[in-house]
Amino acid sequence: MAEKPAYPPLRIDGTVYGVALNNRNEIACLATSFAAAPYKEPPQAPVLYVKPLNTHLAHGGVVSIPAEIPEIEPAAAIAIIFDRDTSRVSEADAMSHVAGYTLALDLSRPTDSYYRPPIVEKCRDGFLPIGPWLVPAGDIGDPLSLSVSLEVDSVAMGDLCLRDLARPVWRLIADISDFMTFRRGDVLLTGLTPPGARARVGSSISAVATGLGRLDCTIALEKSV
Repeated sequence: MAEKPAYPPLRIDGTVYGVALNNRNEIACLATSFAAAPYKEPPQAPVLYVKPLNTHLAHGGVVSIPAEIPEIEPAAAIAIIFDRDTSRVSEADAMSHVAGYTLALDLSRPTDSYYRPPIVEKCRDGFLPIGPWLVPAGDIGDPLSLSVSLEVDSVAMGDLCLRDLARPVWRLIADISDFMTFRRGDVLLTGLTPPGARARVGSSISAVATGLGRLDCTIALEKSV
C-alpha cells in the first residue's frame, strides 16, 4: 500500500525519457566492458531512451508478461517533471524548470546492450509503473538528498541517491535541452538503481523514497488469446 495520499494522483501528459548509465557505481562496474571495442570508453553524452504511453502504469497496477519471458529486470528511479518548455538552459537555471518529483519502476527484459537500450526489451505494455503522485519541487529541500530503493518481494535489491548520479540533474537538463526541447509535462528518469535484480510471475516490485512515497506493482502471467 502507498503512504496516505498527500498529493493528487499523478497524471502524465508528456513524453517520458529515460537515461541509461547515469549511476556512477554502475559505470565503474562496467569499466572493462566500456574499454573494449568498438567504443573503448564510457559514454560521453547522456544515453537516452523513451518509455511510450503503452508502458505507463499507475501505482498498484499489474504487469502481464507472456510465458516465453521467464523473468524481467526491474530498476527504480526518481523522475522529474517539467513545468514549462525547456530549451538550451544553463546548469544554473535548469532546476527552475522542474515542477516536481515522482517515482518510477523501469522494467526491461534482461539484455546485455549497454549503449543502445532496445525498444523490444524496454517498451512492452506496462513496463513503466510511475507515481503515485507529483511532489512539488518546493516541498523538497535539497534534491541531492533524495534516494530511491528497489524492493522485490519485500527484499531490498539496491538503491540510488541523486548524489551518486554520474551527471547531476541540472547537468542532464542542460546537456539534453541543448539539442532538444523538453515540453511542459515531459518526464525525465534521472538514473536507475544498479542492474541485476530479477522478478518473475507472482513477484511484487516497489520503488520507495522518503518524501516521495511508495510505488508498487505486481507481475502476472499474460492470459492466452
